[in-house]
Amino acid sequence: MVRRRFGGYTYARSRRRKPRSAATVSPLPADPEGPPGVSEAPINLHDDREALAGLARAHTALIEQIGRRIVGQREVVDHLLIALFARGHALLVGVPGLAKTLLVSSVADAMDLEFGRIQFTPDLMPSDITGSEILEEDPETRTRRFRFVAGPIFTNLLLADEINRTPPKTQAALLQAMQEGRVSAGGKTHALPEPFLVFATQNPIEQEGTYPLPEAQLDRFMLQIRVAYPDPEDEKKIVALGLSESPELQAVLSPAELMAHQRLVARVPVPESVLGHVVEILRATRPEDERCPTGVRELLRFGAGPRAGQQLVRAAQARAALDGRPAVRVDDLRQLATAVLRHRLVPSFAAQSRGVGIDEILDEVLRSVPAGAS
Repeated sequence: MVRRRFGGYTYARSRRRKPRSAATVSPLPADPEGPPGVSEAPINLHDDREALAGLARAHTALIEQIGRRIVGQREVVDHLLIALFARGHALLVGVPGLAKTLLVSSVADAMDLEFGRIQFTPDLMPSDITGSEILEEDPETRTRRFRFVAGPIFTNLLLADEINRTPPKTQAALLQAMQEGRVSAGGKTHALPEPFLVFATQNPIEQEGTYPLPEAQLDRFMLQIRVAYPDPEDEKKIVALGLSESPELQAVLSPAELMAHQRLVARVPVPESVLGHVVEILRATRPEDERCPTGVRELLRFGAGPRAGQQLVRAAQARAALDGRPAVRVDDLRQLATAVLRHRLVPSFAAQSRGVGIDEILDEVLRSVPAGAS
């Protein structure tokens, strides 16, 4: 872990290269589509089935490696990996001391990704994240020129710690980079390295001096992951570990293999019935829609939009692929619907005054849409 100073702020960046894990992963088929962002070809029933089996083995090996440092929190780990393989950003919400930073850095180590962490503060400026141009003089010719100095955002996996502690201007700079995969400085555009993913954290119990993310910016995150307290048995193991040094992890995948798997995930077929189920769930969250349950209509001001449906489908593709399955099932959608939708719904005053949480509302929405509906 290398600590550097940039713009008056300290950020951490891991550059260590880990030995590859002994776990064997089947080679991926040739990928004709090129880099992420282009349209994906249909799944090849022979080559891609072998690749899916290899991805399932890699998934098992990743869980094993991460489990060497992280006790319990299996659902959180699963959701993080789903976001990673689906090329989505994630927002982790939990009280301090639940190993959120250790978890994200462990995921990076297990995939040989360059890891960066930024501690967000009220006086952090956009250039402290993205980088800036500096004026330098050539010692031989004495000519002056501007040179771009990349900020800590130029990494593979970025942990934006306590993102709600920095003003909206700085939040917007990060979220723009998340959406476009590049930053602009001095009239020039600089591409971010691939893969590039952001996992941000928020502290739900302290609101003084914070700048809550607007709903439009929250929509950039594929998943909002709730990090809860461990169960008694896991907590006993954590306490017994004390402050011992974290073990080294072996890299299961390389960054290039991760990107190839991400493109494989995007080729997993989604049946028409599953797409229909996504639409039914989305419409059941909109108070003005006739499909919205009567008990839910008065608890919501705004429901989920089409982007939420796209993100839900991509997350479901990743869940199926990590299990080694060649198609998405309705169960994949229903298991991920709460994590994908909870930060996209706007509760009404009635819900807030009654103390009804978003998760409770989503439970009612899912009950109103039977598993066979499409």
